[in-house]
Amino acid sequence: MPPAIKIVRRVQTTPMQNGRRLVEEYVFLKVVKLLIVSLSLSLLSLAAEKTPVELARNVAEQGSALVTERDNYTYRQSFKFFEIKDGMLAGRYEEVRDITFTSSGERDEILLKKPVSQLKRMRLTPEDFADLRNINPFVLTNESLRFYKVTYKGTETVDSITCHVLHIKPRQILYGQRFFEGLLWVGIKHGQVIRISGQPVPQMHRIKNSNLFPRFTTYYEPIDGKYWFPVRTLADDILPFPSGNQRVKLIIEYSEYQRFTANSTITFGETSKQ
Repeated sequence: MPPAIKIVRRVQTTPMQNGRRLVEEYVFLKVVKLLIVSLSLSLLSLAAEKTPVELARNVAEQGSALVTERDNYTYRQSFKFFEIKDGMLAGRYEEVRDITFTSSGERDEILLKKPVSQLKRMRLTPEDFADLRNINPFVLTNESLRFYKVTYKGTETVDSITCHVLHIKPRQILYGQRFFEGLLWVGIKHGQVIRISGQPVPQMHRIKNSNLFPRFTTYYEPIDGKYWFPVRTLADDILPFPSGNQRVKLIIEYSEYQRFTANSTITFGETSKQ
């Protein structure tokens, strides 16, 4: 059998043809690059659609662990509420409580002295004090997650910490219960909330005796190097009462966190039975 003959075709191109070929290759590479970017964005979009459920569960797990840990701490809670008129202080309410334990180990609150109560146009309601305990220092937990709808809003850097941003709102308003609606900033590395911003709900709009609540921001910091506890809540908002708009300010400080043990000795200043 004669040996196979390999035929090689040699094509000589002109400079113009070379230039056209380079342009075609450049355009082809640009198209490929655009397709890759488009595909990457599509994949990221799909990932973001899955992120809220998985991320919310992780945040709730961390929140449950935080609540369990925080329940072992004593701390001081300072609450200040101000009425503002024409840019000036018009009325105020102030109190300081120690959040501690009874001798039998049950959670307790001790009012350190009689509150300063000098509000002129408003009064604080049971809902205000319920929010003071549970909504202003809000923590999303495994137990509360089922009541909320979670939407992923992207990422943002807060105080040099890269965070996921989640928007949460109650799935439905249940009679007699208080909820939070707003944003959570969750540290990507540790999965804990470092800031929240929103408002208590429901807002109770009535012709008489409206019960409205300001938008607020709560800041969290690591305590004992592990869990991020609430340390400060600030609000400056205008509440649209039927009788007219009312500007209010609110400051809550959570301080002097100390882990409670059976051998702990706790002393207090002057207390009030109110």
